[in-house]
Amino acid sequence: MPTRLGRKSVTHQKGRRILKLIVMLLPILFAGDYFWGWTLWGKEVLQAVLAVPEAEHKSTGTSLVSIDQKRQELKEKEAHASAAVEQFVQAVSKVLEDNHIQWEKRENILHLTTDAFEKALKIDTWMPDWALKSIGAAIDMERTSKSYGGEGMKKGWIFPLFSFAKHPETILQPSISPGDCWAFRGSQGHVVIRLPVKIWPTAFTIWHISKRVSPSGEVSSAPKEFAVSGVDEDKAETLLGLFIYDVDRVIAQTFYVQKEPPRMFRHIKLEVRSNWGNPEYTCIYRVQVHGQTENPQGFLKKKFLEQE
Repeated sequence: MPTRLGRKSVTHQKGRRILKLIVMLLPILFAGDYFWGWTLWGKEVLQAVLAVPEAEHKSTGTSLVSIDQKRQELKEKEAHASAAVEQFVQAVSKVLEDNHIQWEKRENILHLTTDAFEKALKIDTWMPDWALKSIGAAIDMERTSKSYGGEGMKKGWIFPLFSFAKHPETILQPSISPGDCWAFRGSQGHVVIRLPVKIWPTAFTIWHISKRVSPSGEVSSAPKEFAVSGVDEDKAETLLGLFIYDVDRVIAQTFYVQKEPPRMFRHIKLEVRSNWGNPEYTCIYRVQVHGQTENPQGFLKKKFLEQE
């Protein structure tokens, strides 16, 4: 009896070690697939570009020939990403089998692993970002808070990353390196983004660096409470939702509209109402605006039911 219990204990410990190994490997692969995720997301961006009238292509200097070339490259990289995911899942299956993990547990672990991959890549593959400078998005400077680049911004940082004020268009670009953000004075400010086309907004993604990569070791300048509104040509605003960015969660947080938009919008206003404690300035690293060029009634109805 003791021998049998000892074997069970060894098997149990071995299973736990394998699970810990898988958990350790997943972030590494997700890091790689995160960049592949950007590749998949880029495919949606190119689709968005193709939806913009030819005149808009000319204004942004985008060549239709180069778009076709990039689209082909992205298709190849997408296939590579799918193959990498499948290869990793097979590797996990082999490790579980070699260590004599029970079939039922093995199937459950593989199911959870595959599900985790799908969720990690979903945001990048099914929601195009319309707030990209590269496809024609821009900042309405007349309706945007003034940038802040004061000397006080240097005090809390190891490196003088904020030796000059960054332009608000910084939030329309993929880079999220420490210091590569747009800052405005105080804890309240706003920015109005002009999209390349009118859309039915469905969600918004806000980015900020984490404490681990912040030179000061804290992120008190991150936005906290904020509102998002659709803005009409006559400057009338329609509130789409009130949200909270949580600095203790992932750096990219997606928020769905809280009520169905009454119409399409060309301008989106992000209004920050508070930050996480910095009295001098607030930093925004990136803003993504998701939506469709035609009313996605099925999508919106499903999301509203989930929220209820």
